[in-house]
Amino acid sequence: MNRRRSIAYAAAEEQPFSTINTTPMIDVMLVLLIMFILALPVMTHSVKIDLPTDGLGQKDPQTHRLNLDSASRVTWDGLPITEADLPARLSAFRQNRDDFLLFRVDAETRYEDFDRVLAHVKRAGVEQLGFDRNDRFAGAY
Repeated sequence: MNRRRSIAYAAAEEQPFSTINTTPMIDVMLVLLIMFILALPVMTHSVKIDLPTDGLGQKDPQTHRLNLDSASRVTWDGLPITEADLPARLSAFRQNRDDFLLFRVDAETRYEDFDRVLAHVKRAGVEQLGFDRNDRFAGAY
């Protein structure tokens, strides 16, 4: 009797299953769902930038130089100006958004003078600003 029962069990084990094992498929679907959830914010994130328009009919941008020497003298494109005239020059500079301003300061200039002139530049709303020859201050800190 024992032998018959073991033969019956063996015959039952050898028959194919009629159902599919869905556990691996569920695991794969969960991994794909998690990847989709993590990737979705990256795909929908955008950065708003102003792209340049077609340059037809526009003049080339100019680079203006603002210099401040150790005696607190201000020059605009090599011509001496007073600090009181600087806001008017900066507002005229802002009319053409493509122009660029290079600010150069002597190494011996007092920080208060530099800060005061830079405040004028900031108040004027200048966005295209660069510092000329500031590499010599790199080792100071």
